[in-house]
Amino acid sequence: MYVLLTGATGFVGSRMVRYLLSQGHTVAALVRPETAPDAVQRLREAGVHPFGDLAPALQACDAVVHLAAVTRAICARDFHRANADGTRALLHAAATLDTPPTVVVCSSLAAAGPSTLARPRTESDTPAPVSHYGCSKLAAEEVAHAYAARVPSVIVRPPAVYGPGDPALLPTLAAMIRAGIGVRPAGSPRYCLIHVDDLCTALILALTVGRRLDPLDRQSGVYQVCDGSPRSFPEICDDLARALGRRAPRLVPLPRPVLMAVSTLIETASRPVGIQPVLGRDKARELNQAAWTCANDRARTELGFTPQRTVLSHELAALC
Repeated sequence: MYVLLTGATGFVGSRMVRYLLSQGHTVAALVRPETAPDAVQRLREAGVHPFGDLAPALQACDAVVHLAAVTRAICARDFHRANADGTRALLHAAATLDTPPTVVVCSSLAAAGPSTLARPRTESDTPAPVSHYGCSKLAAEEVAHAYAARVPSVIVRPPAVYGPGDPALLPTLAAMIRAGIGVRPAGSPRYCLIHVDDLCTALILALTVGRRLDPLDRQSGVYQVCDGSPRSFPEICDDLARALGRRAPRLVPLPRPVLMAVSTLIETASRPVGIQPVLGRDKARELNQAAWTCANDRARTELGFTPQRTVLSHELAALC
C-alpha cells in the first residue's frame, strides 16, 4: 500500500514512517517548505512532496494518514488555521480526484473533551472541548464529516501520547522526578495515555478495517484509543520513577485559580517575543479538569485493537 503522511517529521509521524516501512508499505511525506532540512533528511526511505503540491501527491497514493497539527499556539486563530483549515485543504484536494484515497484523520481526545471521574468518555458522548486546541481539532473532525460522502475517512482520537521521541510529557515528568519535587493539578484527576507504537498500530487498523465516516451517522467511523489503564498524576510519576530507578517526587498540588494565574503570567510574558509557551492558558484549561479518560471498547471490537504497552516500562528510562 502507498501511504502518504502529513506531519511525518513530528513525534508521532516520524515513528509512523518507521512503522509503515517495517510493514512493507511504500511511504511518502507531505512537508511544508519551511521544514528543516535535517527533519526531511530523517525521512531517508520515504518520498517527499511539498505541501502546496497536494493533488499530484494524493493522486499517487492509496491512503493518507493525516498527523499534521499544531499543539501550541499564541491564539485560537492559529490553532484553527493549522488544524481545521489544513484538514480542509487536504480533503478538498482529495475530493477532486476520481478515486480519492482513504484518509485517516488523527484527532485528539481534546476534541471530545474531558470526562468525569465516574465514567470515561465514549464516542457516543456529545463533544465538549474546553481548550482552543480541542475546539480546532473538533473543527477538523467536522471538516472530515462534511467531506465524508466524497472522501472515505476515519477519525482516531488518542489521549496524551508518550514514547521514543516524545518532546513534552516524558521530559517534563523526568525533570520533576530527578529534582525530587514538582507540581500537579489540584484534586485527583485521572488520565488515559497511549504509547506511540500502539497509536501507530491503531491508525493502521483504522485505515485497513475501520468503518468509514457515514454522512447519516455521526458516530460511525470515530474511534477512541488508549492503553486502557487510567492513572492519577501521582501514579504516572510513580511508574516513571520506578522505571528510572528513583524515588517518586514530592508533588505540590496547584489550586485551579493559581494554575490559571501562573499560566496567564507565562503567556503574557511570552507573547511579545513570539514564544508559544508549554503552559499557557489553553493548556491550563485542560489541566483544570476532573479527568481525561476514554473507553476504547469500540476500537477493540471493530478494529481488533489491543494495546501492548499498558505500563510505563523500564525501556522508557533511556528516553528520559
